[in-house]
Amino acid sequence: MKIYTRTGDEGISGLFGGERVPKDHLRLAAYGTVDELNSLLGVLGLHLPPDLSGHIQAVQHDLFSLGAMLATPPQCAGLLDQRMTRRTWSIAEMEADIDRLTSLAPPMTAFVLPGGCQGSAYAHWARTVCRRAERDVVSLSAAETVPADVLIYLNRLSDWLFSLARAANAVAGVEDVKWIPRQQG
Repeated sequence: MKIYTRTGDEGISGLFGGERVPKDHLRLAAYGTVDELNSLLGVLGLHLPPDLSGHIQAVQHDLFSLGAMLATPPQCAGLLDQRMTRRTWSIAEMEADIDRLTSLAPPMTAFVLPGGCQGSAYAHWARTVCRRAERDVVSLSAAETVPADVLIYLNRLSDWLFSLARAANAVAGVEDVKWIPRQQG
């Protein structure tokens, strides 16, 4: 299989099922941002200790599944369902891990800025890309049908990434960077 196909040389790409759309189509923007997030998670995993990076690869698999769902027009969803047996990490399990990660960090007493240790900074960056992916999916869902579990997953994933960022700082013995509003005067 060759990497280059030349089929996109004129700014057109194929969706699952064969439909061809412009590369700036809302579907491509949505799954492109999910793909960007997946790449960033690969970098994030390099900057976390093993006890915190355990779910990163599973989330990457999930994001690939979400990308496939986003690349599939509603009329072809049945074809995709035949190929996918497990869609994603369950929301309940993700919420349980959010609780675990939250328990590793001290209670929040202020808003937190991205930063601290490298792992935390990358987790915050991934969280912001996740939020952009969520916005892209919302834009797509205003124009076309999108499986509801995609939005739910991305929304919870951003919470998980925030909790992961705080846990990374705690495990590294680094304080979260607190937001201190400027005083007038």
